[in-house]
Amino acid sequence: MQKYDSEQIAAFTSRFPRWNLSEDGKSVSTSFKLKNFVDAWSFMSAIAITAETQNHHPEWFNVYGNVDIRLTTHDADGLSERDEKLAEFIEETAKRFEI
Repeated sequence: MQKYDSEQIAAFTSRFPRWNLSEDGKSVSTSFKLKNFVDAWSFMSAIAITAETQNHHPEWFNVYGNVDIRLTTHDADGLSERDEKLAEFIEETAKRFEI
């Protein structure tokens, strides 16, 4: 998997403004606030199924209704198309959960 260059990273962050680029430019992260733990877990489960089929797994943290997600492609040592595809699915899922 090829690592994104600076132009591709700029396009990624422009396309997904909710996602924040890390200082080293190797990852993006965002947070979601859901109504409760069950909604947060359901949101994460929906993402987990797709992440598994894509063989690309997010780094995340959950407390009650809060879900923090970080995306990076370890094999590429930075961001790649895999992160963009998963971010797109996460954003679509967030719309279904109205967040």
